[in-house]
Amino acid sequence: MYEWRQQIQTIIDEIERSIKDGADDALTLASLSEKLGYSEFHTTRKFREISGMSFKDYLRLRRLAYAFIQVRDTDRRIIDIAMDAGFSSNEAFTRAFKKAYGTAPAEYRKNPVPVVLRTKINSFNRYSLGLGEIGMKKSNDEIKTYFVTIPAHKFLHIRNYESNGYMDFWEKQSKIEGQDWDTVTGLLDSIKGKLDDEGGTDSNSGSGQIMAFIHDPKGKPFCYGVPRAECYGVRLPEDYSGELPPQMIVTDVPEADYIVFEHGPFDYEQENSSVDEAMDKAIAEYDYAGTGYCFDDSPGRITYLFHDPERFWKWIRPVRKCN
Repeated sequence: MYEWRQQIQTIIDEIERSIKDGADDALTLASLSEKLGYSEFHTTRKFREISGMSFKDYLRLRRLAYAFIQVRDTDRRIIDIAMDAGFSSNEAFTRAFKKAYGTAPAEYRKNPVPVVLRTKINSFNRYSLGLGEIGMKKSNDEIKTYFVTIPAHKFLHIRNYESNGYMDFWEKQSKIEGQDWDTVTGLLDSIKGKLDDEGGTDSNSGSGQIMAFIHDPKGKPFCYGVPRAECYGVRLPEDYSGELPPQMIVTDVPEADYIVFEHGPFDYEQENSSVDEAMDKAIAEYDYAGTGYCFDDSPGRITYLFHDPERFWKWIRPVRKCN
């Protein structure tokens, strides 16, 4: 099963590359099956088994997700967006768009509301499958540490007081209607104006989505001894006034000081566990003496976790001025 998950991930990654490069017209299950060395029938069955949908439906929804961002973020003609997305006419694009998102593209452009986008599937993740990392560590071990003042903003998120770690968080959220991974990440992907958004539709990188920990006496003790509620969401501008998903919480976060522990780019498959250990060690052993700051575990303060292996891994922890 691990091998097939890896093979299906190859197909999924090829879909992403082809759509981004505008070369998805030639993308067929037959050609991809041939590359993998399996029959089209066998690949079709495994793709549905692992992804929960047909190759054709997945490709259509990913094309629509990219087209959605074009409708949302540009003033390009909708007919041009439709053609680039592989639709034969504006009418065909409008029907597909409306079926997927409940609104026509022209209507959405006038009144953008949160919708559930089909985010990229990740069928093969060494860590979620319990396989651990491979190979030798290659990246620089150095972890930069610095203090920042983050301006006031909003934090839109879901929250769990009982979870313990990323995998456990989503396992518990999957049991809450409307708060499963697909729904939450899809809704957050569709929101325009996220502070940390790099303009992508892949919820695993570049869409502004982050884990966070709100210090709260009702929560479980964090690994550094601080009771917290685990959260997942996005940061929004302080004056954000757009419509927001009703199943999510909006917290106004005032301007405050933080300490940042930052590791540079690394190979996720080869180094994630090692970098995680190095980050934990740097945080646990950090000496605040002489900095003028101390860690602030006051209720309501937020720790942010940015995990984007192609750019960085950051822990952003709240601090306050100390005598």
